[in-house]
Amino acid sequence: MIKVGIVGANGYTGFELMRLLAAHPEAEVTFASSRSLAGQKIAETYPTLSGYYGDMSYADVDLERAAECDVVFACLPHGQSAEICGKLIDAGAKVIDLSADYRYDDINLYEKTYKIDHPRKDLTKEAVYGLPEYNRREIAKARLIGNPGCYVTASVLALKPLADAGVINKKTVIIDAKSGTSGAGRKSDVAYNFNETDGNFKAYGVTTHRHTTEIEEKSGATVTFTPHLLTVKRGILATIYCDLKGSPDDAEKAYARYEKEPFVHYLGSTLPDIKAAAGSNCCYIGAKYEEKTGRLIVVSCIDNLIKGASGQAVQNMNIMFGLPETTGLPRVGFHL
Repeated sequence: MIKVGIVGANGYTGFELMRLLAAHPEAEVTFASSRSLAGQKIAETYPTLSGYYGDMSYADVDLERAAECDVVFACLPHGQSAEICGKLIDAGAKVIDLSADYRYDDINLYEKTYKIDHPRKDLTKEAVYGLPEYNRREIAKARLIGNPGCYVTASVLALKPLADAGVINKKTVIIDAKSGTSGAGRKSDVAYNFNETDGNFKAYGVTTHRHTTEIEEKSGATVTFTPHLLTVKRGILATIYCDLKGSPDDAEKAYARYEKEPFVHYLGSTLPDIKAAAGSNCCYIGAKYEEKTGRLIVVSCIDNLIKGASGQAVQNMNIMFGLPETTGLPRVGFHL
């Protein structure tokens, strides 16, 4: 049984990890920490976990205790995670970091994007980007994984096959993306409360969103990325506009790389919606060609908390420990 620790377990990604791992046949959460809720029973925060985690309480952040686990998931804010993850690695634990701190190949790009100095540049060189569909072999050997961002996962899975195949103009890509409110995390910011979000729809981070540089580095394309806040709890839908250089058949061939992937499903000209993906670890992709403009319009959907965060993290854990990567992960969405 894999002993799992979660640092920062009180947020939505921490909850989702605990929910998914409760159904995992080969893993057990033995340590879950929260600075703000240390000593409080987990079931008081998330009653739905009471049937499995019983009297388990959040621990204070104890890195020695965390390092006794076989793997630690770090669910901490960007900038705060890097040093703690570094100490866990130094103590001998394997770490899957759900922040952006170990995602970038170019550390200067990370520091420019997040406007902070990285405290463990030595580890950024060995950290593996945790997108299993592209980095399985590296993930299997890694001790430190940078788990991708939610917008990035939806965008890169849809865009990278086209960019790699050279069938689109990689300099003119537009990504129009929408996320459910859980993407903002479990916090009390007034912009995300019910009265502000219900019946509303808005763009944010226009020309400045931090995921833009991650999308560009991992897809190989230059993008205009505009995110929007959607008044649903979970899910991301990204509509991607590409100037096609090849033919629509070339685009179809590019997506053939996903034919054997358990969690990425190309639907051809059928365009997915959030209901297809919400509740699952799957990414659904569909595309249509607009003849009058020569553009390929691609729609990509994921659950931001599962394939966009915690589910993908469990998928990475499975690969790291030699398990079938589908173990303990949902392959069918809620729909309702």
